[in-house]
Amino acid sequence: MVCFCFLVDQKRKMKASKPAAGMCSRCGLCFCLTAPVKTSTRFCLIPIYCRSWRAIVCSFCGSVLKSYR
Repeated sequence: MVCFCFLVDQKRKMKASKPAAGMCSRCGLCFCLTAPVKTSTRFCLIPIYCRSWRAIVCSFCGSVLKSYR
Protein backbone atom coordinates (compact mmCIF):
# COMPACT_ATOMS: atom_id res chain seq x y z
CA MET A 1 0.00 0.00 0.00
CA VAL A 2 1.36 3.39 -1.02
CA CYS A 3 0.24 6.65 0.54
CA PHE A 4 1.31 10.04 -0.81
CA CYS A 5 1.10 13.11 1.41
CA PHE A 6 2.16 16.48 0.05
CA LEU A 7 2.19 19.64 2.08
CA VAL A 8 2.96 22.65 -0.09
CA ASP A 9 2.80 26.21 1.19
CA GLN A 10 3.29 29.42 -0.79
CA LYS A 11 3.70 32.81 0.88
CA ARG A 12 3.81 36.24 -0.71
CA LYS A 13 5.55 39.15 1.05
CA MET A 14 5.39 42.75 -0.12
CA LYS A 15 8.13 45.18 0.84
CA ALA A 16 7.97 48.98 0.57
CA SER A 17 5.22 50.15 -1.76
CA LYS A 18 4.49 53.30 -3.77
CA PRO A 19 1.11 54.52 -5.00
CA ALA A 20 0.31 53.83 -8.65
CA ALA A 21 -2.16 55.52 -10.96
CA GLY A 22 -5.15 53.56 -12.18
CA MET A 23 -8.15 51.60 -11.03
CA CYS A 24 -8.54 47.97 -10.06
CA SER A 25 -10.41 45.98 -12.70
CA ARG A 26 -11.70 43.58 -10.06
CA CYS A 27 -13.22 45.85 -7.38
CA GLY A 28 -13.28 49.21 -9.24
CA LEU A 29 -11.49 51.23 -6.54
CA CYS A 30 -8.36 53.40 -6.88
CA PHE A 31 -6.10 51.78 -4.27
CA CYS A 32 -3.27 50.54 -6.51
CA LEU A 33 0.31 50.12 -5.28
CA THR A 34 3.60 49.29 -6.98
CA ALA A 35 5.66 47.00 -4.77
CA PRO A 36 8.50 44.47 -4.88
CA VAL A 37 7.06 41.05 -4.05
CA LYS A 38 8.89 37.95 -2.84
CA THR A 39 7.21 34.58 -3.33
CA SER A 40 8.52 31.58 -1.44
CA THR A 41 7.28 28.02 -1.93
CA ARG A 42 7.81 25.43 0.79
CA PHE A 43 7.43 21.65 0.68
CA CYS A 44 6.98 20.04 4.11
CA LEU A 45 8.35 23.21 5.80
CA ILE A 46 11.53 23.20 3.66
CA PRO A 47 11.91 26.22 1.32
CA ILE A 48 12.47 24.93 -2.21
CA TYR A 49 11.87 27.99 -4.42
CA CYS A 50 12.11 31.78 -3.95
CA ARG A 51 11.37 34.43 -6.55
CA SER A 52 11.48 38.23 -6.37
CA TRP A 53 9.46 40.36 -8.76
CA ARG A 54 7.64 43.71 -8.99
CA ALA A 55 3.87 43.97 -9.21
CA ILE A 56 1.00 46.44 -9.28
CA VAL A 57 -1.35 45.28 -6.53
CA CYS A 58 -4.74 46.53 -5.37
CA SER A 59 -4.42 47.26 -1.66
CA PHE A 60 -8.18 46.89 -1.11
CA CYS A 61 -8.89 43.45 -2.62
CA GLY A 62 -5.29 42.15 -2.96
CA SER A 63 -5.42 41.15 -6.61
CA VAL A 64 -2.27 41.39 -8.76
CA LEU A 65 -3.06 43.66 -11.71
CA LYS A 66 0.28 43.50 -13.53
CA SER A 67 3.60 41.82 -12.80
CA TYR A 68 7.14 42.66 -13.93
CA ARG A 69 10.30 40.60 -13.79
